[in-house]
Amino acid sequence: MKYSFRTLILSLAASVAVAAPLRAAVIFKPSENARYKAPGEEEVSGTAKQLFDRAQEAERRGDIAGAIKAYRLIVKKRSGDALAAGACYRLGQLQEQTHKYLPAAQSYAVLCEKYAKSEHFADAVEGMFRIGESYLTGSKTKLLGITIKSGTDQAAEIFAMIIRVAPYGKYTARAQFDLGRAREKQGRNDAAIAAYQAVVEKWPDDPIAVDAQYQIGYIWSQASNSGTYDPAAANKAKIAFEDFLARYPHSEKSTQAKQNLSKMEKKQTNTAYDIARFYDKQKQYRAAAIYYNEVIRQQPGSTEGEKAKKRISELRKKVGDDKLQPPAVTAAAANKNKKRPPRSNDDTPPPSSNQMAPLPPSDTDASLPPPASLLPDSTTAPSTSDSSAPSATPQPTPENAASP
Repeated sequence: MKYSFRTLILSLAASVAVAAPLRAAVIFKPSENARYKAPGEEEVSGTAKQLFDRAQEAERRGDIAGAIKAYRLIVKKRSGDALAAGACYRLGQLQEQTHKYLPAAQSYAVLCEKYAKSEHFADAVEGMFRIGESYLTGSKTKLLGITIKSGTDQAAEIFAMIIRVAPYGKYTARAQFDLGRAREKQGRNDAAIAAYQAVVEKWPDDPIAVDAQYQIGYIWSQASNSGTYDPAAANKAKIAFEDFLARYPHSEKSTQAKQNLSKMEKKQTNTAYDIARFYDKQKQYRAAAIYYNEVIRQQPGSTEGEKAKKRISELRKKVGDDKLQPPAVTAAAANKNKKRPPRSNDDTPPPSSNQMAPLPPSDTDASLPPPASLLPDSTTAPSTSDSSAPSATPQPTPENAASP
């Protein structure tokens, strides 16, 4: 009886001793407590060939974590070996399959940077682009059956990597465009415009350049209408759409671009006319004349343009030409008079200020005065809190009227 009981105890002890290594490994290091690691996470080492074979064997067993670790070790410790490029690509593939998308894109980028002559180079760039667009579009796209949440920061990082490691590749123009889309979603409009402009300048013949040029105009047009009307942004949008029509007159978006231009020109005209009317009511006729002439310059045949011509004619009769000339013009005339040589003894009168810098005749808009950017600092548009002010009254300063 005692013998049987002793035999049973020894058998149980042996079973525990055999089973324990299968559950966990105990790692001992000097000055550290014992650490337990699950199977597949033990420290690995060896030559590149040994590590590669170990990774392959782990894949056959279904131990993806162990395979990833072995492939990563080859890239990190044996990067100069002939097997390193293949290990790096397979590392990215396994990371992508296990939904570690950003690390996968980084592994693909490492391959492109360190092993540019690898047969997997093009596939790695394609993998980066695939992951980047998945992050950009968010829940609209599923990668390997898994819904990807929107991540514009991750998308921008990946597209920037593609541009860096494959500047002349198949996906580079589209990556540059998508970088602009990511920046636009982030609300970083200046960076978005710069990205789109790079597409137009570097890949003018690529089909995506059409969309890039259009987006530049679109961003500026949106900026001009956000909050208080911004004439500077509106002018940049107008230039961008005009460039779009000049470059791509047969694009399917040309109709929309023309409509956008028409709306913006109408908006600019209405805004200038409202400001002119405000100054007119305040009896600041010089400022009013500048904006009336701006209306005539922008849309001479419009209803507002005809009204502006009529009102300038009325003001000319009411206060005279001198009171309507911009300060820069009158100052130039005064300086010219100072430098004029002494009059001869003849009775010819000196030229009038109206002759030296005349306003346009009432029936034509040629030789218009300078635009509103020359308006003196002392003449300012009303604040929005003023009930007598027009609904959109940007400050008529050089900054607002500046061209891009």
